[in-house]
Amino acid sequence: MIGAKRLARAFARNTAILKMQTAGLRHEDSLLQTPYNINCLNWTLGHILLYRDRLLDQVRGERQFGAGELDSYMRESDPIHEDGPGVLPLARLVGALETSQEAIDHALGELTDEEFSAETEVDGRMVSLASNLHFSYFHDTYHTGQTEILRQVAGTDDRVI
Repeated sequence: MIGAKRLARAFARNTAILKMQTAGLRHEDSLLQTPYNINCLNWTLGHILLYRDRLLDQVRGERQFGAGELDSYMRESDPIHEDGPGVLPLARLVGALETSQEAIDHALGELTDEEFSAETEVDGRMVSLASNLHFSYFHDTYHTGQTEILRQVAGTDDRVI
């Protein structure tokens, strides 16, 4: 398993990809739906940020959003089809990706090896913090990969990575 500092760099790679995939897009573009049973780019970014805030809670980092701000982006939430209450502007989501990355860099950089390998309770079972953070990275990467297709829904017809 990779250490905390290398894990922070891996998250940074995802952040760079997400910024490339959202470059030049408008908020309205982020709300467009695919003809498939997946959510829009706006939801995907908000969902990533929701789980980054949860990661930051685990490592005593600084959350990017207050209580309830990301409720529209929870797992199994209703799909976002249009702008409305609870839907955050694309510019705010992209900005929060940058600040969340700074918080992840700082928090993971401060972890000792002992803290990184310590056992913690997650969903009623004991796992190492390292294992739980690696799963968070997998989740982040999974949704980062979806943004390639979601960018194309906006009609970009390009390839950024």
